[in-house]
Amino acid sequence: MPKSEHKSKAHFDKRATVEMREHLPVPDWSLRQKLALTARMLAAEEHGSALAGQITARGDAPGTMWTARFGLGLEEIRACDFLLVDDDLNVIEGDGMANPSNRFHLWIYRARPDVNCIVHTHPPYCSALSMIGVPLEPSHMDTAMFFGDCAWLDKWPGPPIGDEEGEIISNALGDSNSILLAHHGQLAASPTVEETAIRALFIERAARLQLLAMAAGEIKPLPQDAGKQAHDYRLKPEPLNASFHYQARLVLRDGADCLEE
Repeated sequence: MPKSEHKSKAHFDKRATVEMREHLPVPDWSLRQKLALTARMLAAEEHGSALAGQITARGDAPGTMWTARFGLGLEEIRACDFLLVDDDLNVIEGDGMANPSNRFHLWIYRARPDVNCIVHTHPPYCSALSMIGVPLEPSHMDTAMFFGDCAWLDKWPGPPIGDEEGEIISNALGDSNSILLAHHGQLAASPTVEETAIRALFIERAARLQLLAMAAGEIKPLPQDAGKQAHDYRLKPEPLNASFHYQARLVLRDGADCLEE
């Protein structure tokens, strides 16, 4: 290969983006189907903790959101199990009751017009970090989506069934799209179901890597410029959506019933 000047990363990034748009499929799933797929993905990676955890999406009408009916584990949720509720968790569409712990999601939607989907779970490694009072420290390429973008709530306000917890958690989240909650778990909040799902999956992987690294030695921080660059690349819609579709294919092998509307 003849020697030549190095082309910039921006050149290759632009080329890859064009090729991804051309070659990667975009399944025609509805909002509720994407939410159900998210539930099954999380269940497959051990985010389930009996009935704990919630997956919601902003509704079309102001002050409304979609949420799975209470009483189901993540591995059971289907698209038809999502209810449309108002800002006091009264059911507008669907049968069943909303999870009373979903109330604090409404506070986040009010505070963050850019957020259209929220996932909150209690996975083991995030929960372990939250128990020892250690914030997330993303220090690996695969977890760089959290670089400078993961808040930390250092005090547990108790079960999030009231307005106090909604105010505390939404304030602690601030402008971030992920947060680790002391003595509790993780929360992802972002503009799309795809990004929110991948954030929820990868924060647990980040927590696992962090605990492994802490057991072996001192964690070395990512360089500022490279960390920011990796953060932005990992959250580009094309590769992020491709990751969501990959995770969806895995759960659809044995769980196609989740798409039932």
